[in-house]
Amino acid sequence: MEYEVLEHFVDERDLKGAEAAKATKASGKNNKGKVEDALKTAKHTLTGNYGVHTISHMCLEPHGTHAEWKGGDALDVHLSTQNVSGTAGQFAGPLGIDEAKVSITANYEGGGFGSKFSVDEWGIAAAQLAKAAGRPVKLMLDRATELKAAGTRPSGFIDVTLGADETGKIIAWDSHHWGSGGIAGGAIPVGGVPYVFDFEHRNRSATQVNCNVGPTRAWRAPPHPQLCVMTHCAIDDLAWKMGKDSYDVFLANLDQAASSGPLLPDTYKAEMEIGAKLIDWKAKWHPHGKGTEKGPIKRGLGMALHTWGGGAGPCVCNVKVHPDGSVESFVGSQDIGTGTRTVIAMTLAETFGVPLTSVKVNLGSNKYPASAGSGGSITVGGVTGAHRRASQDALWKIFDLVAAKYKVDAGTLSAADGNILSKNEKVCTWKQATGLLGPMGLEVKGEGPAEDGLTSSRVGGVQMVDLSVDSETGIVRINKYVAVQDCGLIINPLTAKSQIYGGVIMGIAYALSEERIMDNKTGRYINADLQNYKLPRIGDIGEIVVEIYQPDSEYDRGVIGLGEPPVISPGAAISNAVANALGVRVPILPLTPQRVLNALSKGGTA
Repeated sequence: MEYEVLEHFVDERDLKGAEAAKATKASGKNNKGKVEDALKTAKHTLTGNYGVHTISHMCLEPHGTHAEWKGGDALDVHLSTQNVSGTAGQFAGPLGIDEAKVSITANYEGGGFGSKFSVDEWGIAAAQLAKAAGRPVKLMLDRATELKAAGTRPSGFIDVTLGADETGKIIAWDSHHWGSGGIAGGAIPVGGVPYVFDFEHRNRSATQVNCNVGPTRAWRAPPHPQLCVMTHCAIDDLAWKMGKDSYDVFLANLDQAASSGPLLPDTYKAEMEIGAKLIDWKAKWHPHGKGTEKGPIKRGLGMALHTWGGGAGPCVCNVKVHPDGSVESFVGSQDIGTGTRTVIAMTLAETFGVPLTSVKVNLGSNKYPASAGSGGSITVGGVTGAHRRASQDALWKIFDLVAAKYKVDAGTLSAADGNILSKNEKVCTWKQATGLLGPMGLEVKGEGPAEDGLTSSRVGGVQMVDLSVDSETGIVRINKYVAVQDCGLIINPLTAKSQIYGGVIMGIAYALSEERIMDNKTGRYINADLQNYKLPRIGDIGEIVVEIYQPDSEYDRGVIGLGEPPVISPGAAISNAVANALGVRVPILPLTPQRVLNALSKGGTA
């Protein structure tokens, strides 16, 4: 085989080099107000450069497919996917078969994080190989190919100038950001900064850098982690220059928090108070680089804020109530490790007043009623809303039968603890009630989303970190990490907290060690393996404290997705804490020992 070697460009941070290589494309501008005039009147100004490198999805189970032809042109596929109901057509089109003859099964998935919505060329290849062989074929990507070709989160770098008045309220923002999503685009759009906030006078522009690298895909909360780093590190440095506690500067700007509802600024304020108490912010905080520690180990605090939508996605389900009292659900959703089966079962069990052992949830097949793919934190609202509506409709039908049988008013009936009650008095058992359904039982369809108060959207979170930095080795150690998060009505506190723990750990990864490293000379991805693609181990994450903000007002909002928000703030919070410890900003994530030492050498020793 002969190759024609072409020119390549892979240094996504080098904007001037990209321009010289003609590897850039303007992504537009978005301006408002009079930024130049506002900067002139500002009491304090700051100019800074910040950024975060590309990372890969690093799913422990790589992308892959098991394909088997079941006579003629019927294709049976077991697929590692976040999109059970939406992938059959992706096989049918390229293979020239009827979509109805494609069966997709995905009972479990070993990680996706936004990269597993498509069947991809390797999925089609598996089906083609199975056809040619006349045998089932399982095709999984090897680790190197998984990291190089199966998706990345794009990089983001920014040059920014901010201006604030004497109180710390930011009155002007002027920025240009750039980054790479690969040769086909997908870089961070012009919108999004300043993140969480929107100021009266604001200019922003963006440039796409087209690198010869693998493609970008959605990665948990796209592109909020990058936007948070680019915004909240700048706000922290502005507070530093003003001689103020960054907590106070964030607090002074909460009235400029952009949201789709009036609750978010108040939510942030309450969450900041909770987080500050849990991490003992006021007692431990010191001006950047002014800690009292003797020797090379320096300690610091940092914080950041985030937001996310999390509204309910489309979902259709069928709920069956059997004559023996058992309940069964069928939905074409997927459980990607977040506990989707459990929250559906809990929703049904609570509505019908029966134990979880009486409920069976069937999902993971495209032959069940269609549900949206698991992205954007839309699954929990979508599936629980649809199941709640279906089970309530079923319950009303059962109440009518009970009312007719036992001569009671159906409007007074309720279901709890395996019984049907009227004004808290037992009328019959649940099994006696379902026995009235006849041998065929009852089947009810549920749909969503709907504007009925069961679900809503828009959450906010605050994260704070206490860490130590060794100024001689550049090693950063997490001492304590506090994550405070709202998420509306919580169905399962255990799995809700688990999502936050997982998000924080992923955030620590991209903040301290995780990055795709490209070799400028050869254009190769040189750490595409499990040894050199650095993910944190148990000893790297420190103590994580999770607090879910849950006053009655949150429960009244209904169910909101939680999967993505907790992964957003760690990069900015950890970067700010390192700056607080050292008195030197390490501008680019991840904050590897080498980058920490380089920053110290340029900014003076700690």
